[in-house]
Amino acid sequence: MNSLQPVILCGGEGTRLWPLSRTLYPKQFIEVSEGRVLFADAVARCMSLPEAEEPIVVCNNEHRFLVAEQLRKLGTSGRMVLEPFGRNTAPAAAVAALMEHGGDPVLLIMPADHSIADGEAFARAVALGYERAAQGHFVCFGVVPDHPHTGYGYIRKGQSAAGGVSAVDSFVEKPKREVAEEYLKSGEYLWNSGIFLFKASSYLDALAAHAPDILKNCRTAVENSYQDLDFIRLGEEEFGQCPSDSIDYAVMEKVGDIEVVPIDMDWRDLGSWKSLHDMHPSDEAGNSLLGDVVAEDTGNCYVRSSSRLVVTLGLRDTTVVETPDAVFVAANDKLDNMKSVIHRLKEAGRPETEAHKIVYRPWGSFESISADNRFQVKRIIVKPGEVLSLQKHFHRAEHWVVVKGTARIVNGENESILCEDESTYIPLGNIHRLENPGKIPLELIEVQTGSYLGEDDIVRLEDKYKR
Repeated sequence: MNSLQPVILCGGEGTRLWPLSRTLYPKQFIEVSEGRVLFADAVARCMSLPEAEEPIVVCNNEHRFLVAEQLRKLGTSGRMVLEPFGRNTAPAAAVAALMEHGGDPVLLIMPADHSIADGEAFARAVALGYERAAQGHFVCFGVVPDHPHTGYGYIRKGQSAAGGVSAVDSFVEKPKREVAEEYLKSGEYLWNSGIFLFKASSYLDALAAHAPDILKNCRTAVENSYQDLDFIRLGEEEFGQCPSDSIDYAVMEKVGDIEVVPIDMDWRDLGSWKSLHDMHPSDEAGNSLLGDVVAEDTGNCYVRSSSRLVVTLGLRDTTVVETPDAVFVAANDKLDNMKSVIHRLKEAGRPETEAHKIVYRPWGSFESISADNRFQVKRIIVKPGEVLSLQKHFHRAEHWVVVKGTARIVNGENESILCEDESTYIPLGNIHRLENPGKIPLELIEVQTGSYLGEDDIVRLEDKYKR
């Protein structure tokens, strides 16, 4: 019997959800609502499927520790495959298929950034599709539409195949409003969820026939992969030569034997502020308000506060998103222009597109509190039992004040233990290391002084995480 192998595709930046989503902290890791993270939801769905293997996660190298931390919280390890470059979904799925040594599993390919409210309906659909995929068919999942959405691709159903599964007549690009309305009335069309089931061997055979360059380069990238801590790193040069293409274009639109499982459930691709507005409960005026928000004479608005009070007065059809370092305000009918705004910010070198003020590391996090010419103040949190790299700086000195927990510190030739309300000074050029030997998080305030305070002024001599 073919095993069921979930594969979670965790690439992309989610630029349309800026300023909450950043290059180093993309949308699949942000809280779309209180306590809810899309990547964690995807992993939990996989773990709830009967007889499913632990997931393979294909992700960007920069996000590897975010993935590892989420898996740790959920009590699973899985296999984490690091892409040196983003190459879309077809190569990512190829890598997962090529990694299977022994057996011929049915791969469940699913994005990390979808919202699925009905886990039982999803599990039933997977079970139905598994039977067809195990027989060698390509299977996709189509969501029964409940309104004429213009932001999704569509699947037109063909003849009935077996047990509620239908052949795929055609894939359709995102339609205009009037066309989407006709699709809804006809009952023949489904939203394309971007979730697929197929045997590893079937997919590799299809790539050999329709996208041989993808197969060739992914094969050599896997052959030259190596283990790095808990991660599998693909061969960088080989994967870099791989064409970028989606599963839909590279395979699904070219193979003849493809079927669709209709699913009637609350499914959303949360790729825009409008989609989050639609997902969240609204008040009687049509507003979705999250965080510390006071809305007066405001209608059909999405207003989200992360760090401070946000007050609106007399707004209509507007999206307002506040983070500690940026405020985004947009008319709802202009949200489709997000990419051009982000492009402009990136061209200007704005750091607000790259990371939040709180930056997560495998050992914990740091937050920039204040900065000016020749000084910077940070709040550093180190998880219990974790240790930063043994390092030195050429352009800055550092002052550390412990405000919570216990710190073990290497400072030049000396090693010491600092408790709460104690401090130390790290001179410029001194080799040093910070460790939390305790059972509770270590919190300290770091004051940096010097001529250059960039994160790249660091020489790592030893590093537990091999950075």
